[in-house]
Amino acid sequence: MKKKIFAIVALIIWIYIISMIMVLARTMNLEIFFVLVLIGLLVILELSDSAFVSPPHILKMKYIAAIGVVIFFIIVVRKVLEIING
Repeated sequence: MKKKIFAIVALIIWIYIISMIMVLARTMNLEIFFVLVLIGLLVILELSDSAFVSPPHILKMKYIAAIGVVIFFIIVVRKVLEIING
């Protein structure tokens, strides 16, 4: 239970830090925000995952991370097409 709460708190703090930096820099870009949140989620998932036991909350986080990676791929494809088309 401690790892679950720690992971949630760490992700909330990470999202808050990203938000504050974006507000202070006066650049609110949803794509950059999403990518940075995804990076934070993947780091927290990697640090909290164990090799032999997979609690249910880790499995749910893996599904969320997989969906995030798919959305990241879509963002990258859109950016590449935007660059190619000018």
